[in-house]
This record gives sequence, C-alpha cells and structure tokens, in this order.
Amino acid sequence: MPYNSASLLNLAAKSPGCFQLLPTRGGKKIRVAFYLLAAGGAALFTLLLIRQGAPHVIAAFASAGWWIAAVAIYHLAVPVFLDAIAWWALFPKSERLSLWQLFWMRWIGESVSTLVPSATVGGDVVRARLAALHGASIPTAAASVLVDITLGVFVQIAFTLLGLGLIVAVTGQQGFVRPTLIGAVIGVLAIIGFYVVQRLGMFRFIGKIISRLANAEDWHSLVHSGHTLDQAIRRLYARRSGVIGCCAATATSLLVGSGEIWIALHALALQATLVNAVILQSMVLAIRSAVFPVPGALGVQEGGYVLVGNLLGIPGDAAFALSLIARVRELILGIPGLVAWQLIEARRVLRARSAANAR
Repeated sequence: MPYNSASLLNLAAKSPGCFQLLPTRGGKKIRVAFYLLAAGGAALFTLLLIRQGAPHVIAAFASAGWWIAAVAIYHLAVPVFLDAIAWWALFPKSERLSLWQLFWMRWIGESVSTLVPSATVGGDVVRARLAALHGASIPTAAASVLVDITLGVFVQIAFTLLGLGLIVAVTGQQGFVRPTLIGAVIGVLAIIGFYVVQRLGMFRFIGKIISRLANAEDWHSLVHSGHTLDQAIRRLYARRSGVIGCCAATATSLLVGSGEIWIALHALALQATLVNAVILQSMVLAIRSAVFPVPGALGVQEGGYVLVGNLLGIPGDAAFALSLIARVRELILGIPGLVAWQLIEARRVLRARSAANAR
C-alpha cells in the first residue's frame, strides 16, 4: 500500500476515540474537488487507453489469462501478510492481537483504501477500528496505525531511491532524477516533522485548542483522549524491537512484493527480470503516493506504468495492460474485503440491537 504524509494528518484527525466528534466543514467543497479529480483521472485514463490503442491493450491484458489470479494470490499471501507482520510487531505483547486477526484486518483495510472513494487513509481508520473492536485498547489501536504509517513512509522513500538508482543504472536516463530526489527530500522532512510532533504530544495540544474554541464540556474530553494517544505513541516508539521489526517487515514487503509485477511481466511475455519488477514497483508506488488526492490514482497509475515501461523498453500497450492487471487484482481481493467489512459491522449492529431489546 502506498503511503503519503498527508494521510498521516488525516488519520490523526479521524483516530478512534480522539477526534471522531470534530465537526466537518467545507464538505461541499471537498465533494466538488473529489468529483473534479475523479473526472480528471478518468479523462487521463481514457486518453492513455486511446493513445496506446484500446484493442492492443485489451489483447495484451487478455493474454495474461489465469496468471491474473496468480498475481492476486501472491499479493494476498506475501505483501499483505508481511504488512500484517509489520503492524503486529508494533503492538506491546500484553495487547498484541493474533497475527491472523491483524492479517485479515490489514486485508480489509487495503480493500477500503483501494476501492472506497475516501482517499487511502480510509482503510487505515477501518483497521484501527477493527483492532479496537477485537480487543486492543483504542489508544493502542490508533497509535499502532499512526506509527505503522510513519515508519512505512520512511521505508517507502528508501525503496523509491533504490528504484531510482536501478533505473539510472539500467537505462542511463537521468532526466527525472532531480525532481524525484527533491520529492524524496520533501517527504523525508515532512515525515521527520510529523514524527517530532508525535513525540512532543501533538494530539493533547490539538485537543486543548479545540476545547477552548468550543467552550463546551463535551469537548474537554478531547484533551484527555489526546494525552492518552500521545502516551501510546511514545510507548510504541520506545519499543526499539517493535520499530525495527516493523521497518524490516515493511521493507521486505515492498521488495518481495515486486514479485507480483514479475508474474505479470512473465504472463505478458515481457522482460520478466527482478530488476525491472523492482523498478516498476518502486516508481509506480511513488507516483501513486504523490497523487493521493486522485481517487484510486485513476489514470495516473496507468501513466506511471507507461512512462516507466517505455524507459525499460516495454511497449505502451503492454505497460497499460500491466496496470489493468493491478486494477483487476484490486477488485479480486477488494470486493470480498469490503463484503467482509460490512458483515462485521452488520453483525455488531445486530448484537447491539439485541442487547438493547433484551433490557
């Protein structure tokens, strides 16, 4: 899952038990911006499809056949599982959920992030909520997700730089080295800043400001909730073994996760080398993270595959087909994930109603 620094701030504002009561203003403007970005992404997708030749793209995609199912199985069994290990490593042993529980929560969270038009942070909020519903304390559940995202951004930036180095070594192309490095530096500075304010106790500070502005008794609880979340975050960062384990598992997930692109390259009879797979994985993830406001990175992801693929000698129609394979993989895994999430929420509502009727 691609990370971005803005999603950290959004998650901070939506963390369970801390800021759920915040009033949402400017909802209409946000919806308009969302529709405009979605329309722009759809237009870019269509333009690229026409430019690369729709019949050729469809033929290339169809040639993958049942290999698409192999891509989906690999993604669930390897990257998602490793991401669950990264999250699992952050939990204190006294509050740690089972790896199996965190695995399916991670799967559901990724399903929400990829298929629900709520930006990538939506899935992170859902998995924090699910962890809290299944035994983790609310501060620990929210803090574990925040720390997981923070460390994930650090690791992904390093992975992007690895991909950048490989693409320069393989192709000799240096035209986009400077903008990529500038973006990486900005990302590092942003994440360092967010890490620092986490350690300084940002949520208690925000809660104080809100409670004073609201001047209402109900809002004063935000101060205590923010302080509790700050303590939970500091406690997780203090566990060096957890931080190292999370970073190691995330790095392995990104690197080994390139295997699904290798499978797709092999399915399309392209240059299926591990180096090409790592380059495509790192560059496309970086592009998706940079354009996180665009729902599902529609059009932008396809453009990234075409751009990087051309540098690697991959025809445009085949590169576009690679992106379509990734899209279908998201649907294969995401739709069951959304159904599972709705069933969990529906069962919880039914239990609450049954308990209320029994009183």
